[in-house]
Amino acid sequence: MAYTESEILEQLDQAFKGESSKYYPKVRPQDIKYNFFLDLEHGYFETAGSRIHLYADENQWAIVFEKSGYQNRATRAEIELNYIGNCIDYNVDRYSDRNYISNTSNIVLIDEDEYGRIENKNWNTDLEGFELISNNIKEIKVRGKRVPFNNNYKDYEKLGIKLRDYDNPKKLIDFGSLIRYYHETNPILISASEKEIKRYIPHHLKKLMVINDFHYTSNTLPSTQELYKLISKILVTKNISYWKPILKPNNSWKNWESGNL
Repeated sequence: MAYTESEILEQLDQAFKGESSKYYPKVRPQDIKYNFFLDLEHGYFETAGSRIHLYADENQWAIVFEKSGYQNRATRAEIELNYIGNCIDYNVDRYSDRNYISNTSNIVLIDEDEYGRIENKNWNTDLEGFELISNNIKEIKVRGKRVPFNNNYKDYEKLGIKLRDYDNPKKLIDFGSLIRYYHETNPILISASEKEIKRYIPHHLKKLMVINDFHYTSNTLPSTQELYKLISKILVTKNISYWKPILKPNNSWKNWESGNL
C-alpha cells in the first residue's frame, strides 16, 4: 500500500511521545511495548555521534536513528539504533511471564569487562580512578579489535572535548571522552555497518540517503519540524534533492548536555 507524508509524520510523533504505532505486532495484555525516539540529551548516555538513515520503496519505508556514546549506568560504550516505519521487524525479548517489544537495537562497542581492564587502578581516593583510563594502557578493545589508545589529554582538548575535571588531577581520559575522541578522529570505528542497520528492516529495501548533519530539537513534535517534514517528503518521493534544509545543523554532541546523571 502507498503511504503519505502525513502518515510518516504521525508515526514520528507517536515515537516521540513513546506511544506504540499501529504497525507494532499484536501482543498479550502482560507484554510491554516500547517506542523510542532519538534523544541527544539522555542523562544516562553520553552522546558522541548521530546519524539518520532513510530507506524506501513504493510500499515500505523506514527511518533509522543512530547514535553512539557511553552508557554510564551500564559501563559500556554502544551504538543505539531506533527504528520507525511500516516494515519494522521489531526486536522482542522473551521471558516466561511477559515479552518486551521494542523499536531499539543496541550494539556494544566497548563492554564492561574491557572498561574494567583499562580503568585506572592507581588512585589515592575512592573517586580518582572511577571511569578514568590508566595512562599505562596502550590499546583498547573496540568491537573485539585492538585499537591504539591516545592518552595525551591535549589532543582531546584540541577537539573541544572537556575531560572530567573533578578527582582527576593527572587529566586522565574518562570513559565518555574516549568515545567522543573516536567519533572526531575515526567515526567509522564507532558507526553501525549497513548489515547491522538492516537487521530489523527488509534487506531488499533501498537506501535513499544518510543524513550526518541536521537540526535537532528536543522538545517539539516532529510533525512541526523542518527536519522531519523534509524526511517525509524524501521518503514519499524517493527524491533526495528535497534535502535542502534552511536551519543550521546542531546535532553535534558539543551542542547538547548528555550523560550527566
